[in-house]
Amino acid sequence: MSLACSRSLFFMAFTAGALVLGVSYYLEYVVGLKPCGLCLLQRACLALLMVVCLAASVHGPRRFGSFVYWLLGLSASLGGTVAAWRQVLLQSDPQLPLSGCSPNLDGLFGNMPWACAVTRLFKGTADCAEISWTLFDLSIPEWSLLFFVAMLILGIYQLLRHVWIACQGPPSGESSHRAMAGD
Repeated sequence: MSLACSRSLFFMAFTAGALVLGVSYYLEYVVGLKPCGLCLLQRACLALLMVVCLAASVHGPRRFGSFVYWLLGLSASLGGTVAAWRQVLLQSDPQLPLSGCSPNLDGLFGNMPWACAVTRLFKGTADCAEISWTLFDLSIPEWSLLFFVAMLILGIYQLLRHVWIACQGPPSGESSHRAMAGD
C-alpha cells in the first residue's frame, strides 16, 4: 500500500468525522436540541476516531503503523456503533422502563467508577428514547449508526487488506526485490 493512499484515506475519514461532528454541534447550538448521555458517548467515540485519523494522516505511517492506526480507528468506531445501536433500540421500543431524567455526566463519572457509569448510560433515560429530529425519516442515532457502520466497514476492509498484503510476502529465504529480466 502506498503512503499517499494511506494518508488520503485517513484524511478522508477525518474529514467525514469532522462534518458529522459539525452537524451534531449545529443541531445542539443552532437548532437547540439537547444531547443525552448516549449522544455524548457517541461524540466521544467520534472525537477519538477523528484524533486517530488526523494523527495517522499527519504521521503517514508505513505498513505496520497503518495497521495499528486502522485497529485504533476500528475500536473507536465499534464503541460508537454500540452506543448508537443501543440508542436506536431505546427509541424503537417504547415499552422499556426508563428513568425520568438524565444525570449530569460530570457527576455521573465523578461519583462512580467508569464501568458503572457506562452501564448506567447504556440503561438509558427518557431523553435517550425521545426522537426530536429526523431527516429522511431517520433519527439522529440512526444516522450516527450508519456513519459508524461505514467506518467499521472501511476499517475492517483496510485491516484485511493489510493482512492479505502481509501474507503475499516473499517465502522465507527469498529476496523481496524482484530480479531484473536482464540479470
